[in-house]
Amino acid sequence: MNAAAKLFSAMKANPRDWRIEQMQTVARQHGISWLQEGTSHCVFTWADGRILSVPAHRPVKPVYVRHFVKMIKGD
Repeated sequence: MNAAAKLFSAMKANPRDWRIEQMQTVARQHGISWLQEGTSHCVFTWADGRILSVPAHRPVKPVYVRHFVKMIKGD
């Protein structure tokens, strides 16, 4: 199991205390692109057109982590 897979498993188990960089690592592993150029939000974009905008504050609020995990799982 690689680092991104371990991060994703941990995010599913506990959506608290995550950084945007860790979410970007998981996104990279799952082929999800993101855009964050000098803004306070990171916008994750899936290949099917789904979008999730996440405030890049530390730590990321659990509600955003739960949405991120749910979108990766395809629910």
